[in-house]
Amino acid sequence: MSREKNLAKNTIIITIGKICTQLITFFLLPLYTGILSTEEYGTVDLLNTLVSLLLPIVTFQVEQALFRELIEVRDNEESKKKIISSGVITVIFQCIIYLIIFALISPFINNNYKFFLATNVIAYIFLSLFQQIARGLGDNKRYAIGSFISALFTILFNVLFLVVIKLGAYGMLLGTMSGQLIASIYLFISLKLYSYIKVNEYKKDIIKKLWKYSIPLIPNAISWWIFNASDRVIATMFLGVDRNGILAASLKFSSVFITFYNIFNMSWTESISVAINDEDVDDYFNKMFNIILNLFTAMSIGMISCMPFVFPIMINEKFGSGYGLVPISIIASLFNVVVGLLSVIYVAKKNTKAIANTSIVSAIINIVVHLSLIKFVGLYAAVISTFASFFIMSIYRLIDINKKYFKIKINKFLIIKTIITLIIVIPLYYINNIYLNIISLIIAIIFAWNINKKSIDIIFSFMKKKLT
Repeated sequence: MSREKNLAKNTIIITIGKICTQLITFFLLPLYTGILSTEEYGTVDLLNTLVSLLLPIVTFQVEQALFRELIEVRDNEESKKKIISSGVITVIFQCIIYLIIFALISPFINNNYKFFLATNVIAYIFLSLFQQIARGLGDNKRYAIGSFISALFTILFNVLFLVVIKLGAYGMLLGTMSGQLIASIYLFISLKLYSYIKVNEYKKDIIKKLWKYSIPLIPNAISWWIFNASDRVIATMFLGVDRNGILAASLKFSSVFITFYNIFNMSWTESISVAINDEDVDDYFNKMFNIILNLFTAMSIGMISCMPFVFPIMINEKFGSGYGLVPISIIASLFNVVVGLLSVIYVAKKNTKAIANTSIVSAIINIVVHLSLIKFVGLYAAVISTFASFFIMSIYRLIDINKKYFKIKINKFLIIKTIITLIIVIPLYYINNIYLNIISLIIAIIFAWNINKKSIDIIFSFMKKKLT
């Protein structure tokens, strides 16, 4: 039970740090979509999309390797100094090279926001780097506080720059960068990274080891960028930046869903990495896999049922044409969760090449499907292609892991119940009648209780023992 307790403990800690601020960001959607035009909102989203593409290319995903290697040396101070020093110094050197290249090509970039591609990339890099070091050291509390600080100050600066100073798109970009810099400074000081980073501790053999793990993750990261971001780029190219703004606003709901999973996934990855050599790891994995899959399946259907009530409140009417995109994007995100639950096996086994190979193929499918459909179904091509990609990747990884490592047992009754419920809920969503929407919500609640009854009983029993 210690593994389950540690998983629950780490998940709760990370959740406290991230979920409140993520929800605040979500509830600020009326502000963002009300003040910014569809074109401005689309521009900000597109630039953030390009920033996310540049991150793995600049850093070689070294921060991910740092996290994985630090897990194994948490009780060895000398090894921690060598790994952290080598990783951080390498990233600093890579950032300098990036800034030099940017300075050389920036005169040829005709865009008013281009310098944010330099400043925001660097801010993102160091926040991510220090966050992964915190996780690697097992300090999830400081990771959570750093995430909270980043989101809180980003929100505060966005409100200041948008509402008070009225800087428009510049304000959102500047606010994001400021929040990340403040969080990076907090993590650097609170983790006492200055005591770990020593030039004389820089070791080439450690860099080679980090790169051996991280470099195969670059195509994987680019593939994930294709999943999550290329849709915006293609939509901008074919339909215009204003339509990308509508797409970006509609995808905020599925991004909230994925945020909930990403919070869990951080502790899930650590838990499986620590337990991967245990004799009963397959039983532990299957038990937790099905519990979490039940939870997120219920959450996805619940979100679809709630959207007819929530969408008009959260999204300004000028973005209203994105309403129909939401259910497909949420179902696509559910398969994203399945992919994530399975991927931790590759991470624990340090088989990053397998992650890259499956991601690349699925990314290509995403682009092909999107380009094939966009002239016929417009923005729907973006969510359909994402759904197709995640569905195919989840099936492939399930088969691959069953062959290479151990048998994953998925509850067949869950699949049948989910399909039947979706057949009822989705048509009611598009009919969008108040009475039918209420019926849909009741069905979603009954479904959630039915598939999670055992977990709910365990939680209530645990709480009862604690209170008595």
